[in-house]
Amino acid sequence: MGNMTTENFAPDNDVLIVEDLMLLLLDDQKGSVAATQALEYILGGGLLVELALRERAAQEDKKSFLTGRKILATGNGPLPDPLLQGAYDTIAEKPRGGQSVLAKIGRGLPKTVSARLVERGMVREEKSHVLGVVPRTLHPAADTARETLVRQKIRAVLADGTTPDPRTASLIALLSAGNVLKPALKDMDPPLKWSSEIKKRGKEIQEGDWGASAVSDAVKAVAASMAAVVAASAASASAAAVN
Repeated sequence: MGNMTTENFAPDNDVLIVEDLMLLLLDDQKGSVAATQALEYILGGGLLVELALRERAAQEDKKSFLTGRKILATGNGPLPDPLLQGAYDTIAEKPRGGQSVLAKIGRGLPKTVSARLVERGMVREEKSHVLGVVPRTLHPAADTARETLVRQKIRAVLADGTTPDPRTASLIALLSAGNVLKPALKDMDPPLKWSSEIKKRGKEIQEGDWGASAVSDAVKAVAASMAAVVAASAASASAAAVN
């Protein structure tokens, strides 16, 4: 996440990458979320990548044996969105390893981002109780125009081999690193059949093989930290199930 440029990156109608991630992970009909174990980390990754693409976060040059390159806050001035500003302020507190940063800035994001999508009219909120006792909040699709546009761009990259713009590459990389690319594509219309080639293409994007090296370095660094967290979460869940 060293030298980056915003030459090919621009905010997309004030919709954050983290909001697009949540849209893709929410089931349009059921309103439930595809990712559960590592959802906060995945969404935290969206914030961290966006800060990096805006040149407001970077990796330190020196690498620690235990934590790798720590994440630093860079640049000056206020950010245009409170979610971005809050994440930046957390990073600015002190240098931390990537996994630690994701844990801190991702805390509480599923609820916060869902509420923002409700305010934007993209999803609606439905409250109910499981078995009449356990409260449950769902967010089925309300206006799918934004989601459809994002999915079209993802399809062009995964199915047609188009070189992605930095934002689309970020989405694909984070979904792949979070092991949720397949469920995120479920509501695509027309359907995009999941295959080993689609998975491979997603992994290539995750590992930074999509041109634009200055920004792909940022995506690759965040995706690597997130993939490690997801793997650890899966291992813990498996161990708990055995015990």
